[in-house]
Amino acid sequence: MKLVENRGGERYGKTLVGGHLINGRTVGENSKERFQSLNPAWTSDVVADFPQGGAKEVAQACDAAKAAFAKWKSTPAPVRGEIIGKIGALIREQKEFLSRLLTREIGKPLREARGEVQEAIDTAAFFQSEGRRLYGQTVPSELRNKALETHRRPVGVCGLITAGNFPFAVPSWKIIPALICGNTVVWKPSEDAPATAFAFANIFKAAGLPDGVVNVVYGTGAVTGQAIIDAIDKGLINKISFTGSTEIGRKIGEVAGRNLQIPSLELGGKNPMIVMDDADIDLAVTGAIWSAYGTGGQRCTSLGNLILHKKIADKFLNKFVPKAKSLIIGDPTFNEGITYGPLIADRFLKRYLAHHKMAKKSKTAECILEGARVKKGAEPQGFCGDASKGLFVTPSLYDKVLITDEFAQTEVFGPTIGVIRVEDFDEAIAAANGTKYGLSSSIYTDNAKLRLRFKNEITAGMSSINNSTTGAEAHLPFGGNGWSGNGTRESGIWVVDAYTKWHAINTDDSGGLQLAQMDTEEVHGEGAADLDGLMA
Repeated sequence: MKLVENRGGERYGKTLVGGHLINGRTVGENSKERFQSLNPAWTSDVVADFPQGGAKEVAQACDAAKAAFAKWKSTPAPVRGEIIGKIGALIREQKEFLSRLLTREIGKPLREARGEVQEAIDTAAFFQSEGRRLYGQTVPSELRNKALETHRRPVGVCGLITAGNFPFAVPSWKIIPALICGNTVVWKPSEDAPATAFAFANIFKAAGLPDGVVNVVYGTGAVTGQAIIDAIDKGLINKISFTGSTEIGRKIGEVAGRNLQIPSLELGGKNPMIVMDDADIDLAVTGAIWSAYGTGGQRCTSLGNLILHKKIADKFLNKFVPKAKSLIIGDPTFNEGITYGPLIADRFLKRYLAHHKMAKKSKTAECILEGARVKKGAEPQGFCGDASKGLFVTPSLYDKVLITDEFAQTEVFGPTIGVIRVEDFDEAIAAANGTKYGLSSSIYTDNAKLRLRFKNEITAGMSSINNSTTGAEAHLPFGGNGWSGNGTRESGIWVVDAYTKWHAINTDDSGGLQLAQMDTEEVHGEGAADLDGLMA
């Protein structure tokens, strides 16, 4: 690793030049095939410069992980937990540095960046103690002098592919549980945040993790990510966990399926929020603003379809639109008070700008706020940054959208929502369940019966009542259904099932061969059922 002069963004700091982490050693620092991460608030600022990994580097990382697996899985789980505890302590010590690096690299407001790093700290704290709770069971046998028991065993080498919108929290959700269960890791972080990943990888090393237990191969999804997927077919990876688009998730599911593996897939969402006519309107507006435009709408749990009861729709929008117009957009490195920063990368900017064409295909939708790229000399009120340098956009809002519209069915991944007006709860829940996604959801109502119906009838994997569609805690399962995932979950005790396999053991101390179902003791009743009549 080295820091070099940053000619395009001197005020942000130097450029990190790094390499892959394979078997405890830095590899490829002098490679000619490289990629860079740019500060999206000031795209001349080169945050990091890393080698492009391919099949060769992935194979080396898998070999290192396989070699380290035997020793790591035999390390007592409480000892593995102590190392996880050290990882959490080191993250806490470096929280402010890590938060500011994350803010610079992906443009997330500093307050949110600190929260993301805290999520990793919480995850480490939770799973440190799970090293003493990887419980199996003892089961009574039907035979004498025989004991039955079950144990959790690690699955082996885990290939992990993570996205750029949460480049610190989401990797912690995958890597830390995988490690506590005794697995080894080959991690492909997002090409949008290699510096953040490099800092995380060095924390693992500093915490005393043995060489080869965590290996990091940097690069683009098309090249490095594909090499990870191909490694499944080559027998180099025993488990894959992926956070990203539904399209890529499908491809991973196909490869994993033919290799009889169960992947962990955390994919996209078109998340609904229902606001009923009895709701606290001010509270619901606040929740909807955050759900829709927090992080620039770049959360997989961001609000997509805002479902309003017709009785309160106009009142709601009369409060919502002025708030949306007054949001503070800008460069998060030098302005802590902003609502959201730039879009993470140019590809997300292009998708956001293109979504207006899709929305205008609707026969009923009305554009209330036509979000656009912020231009120099035409900045919105309160804007703080350089519009000519950053990937900044204003919020978008379409009213009178139909759930059947393409816009209501498609994840945009940016600060935009569609309003769907409904007559009653039945129509509202039908709209909420009316897409092929099923990640997050929300309802605002003070009606206890409607709350209960919502909890029972919504098809999403996560739901909030009188709160936003976003937010996660380290001890609660995170994940979705349908196009949002394959039913696997991140976080909490539930994720342990993704990184372990059950091992059943029977121990026979009878001194002879006992056969289940054949040598069991019979229980004799006083009578017998007469079944002769059944054959008449």
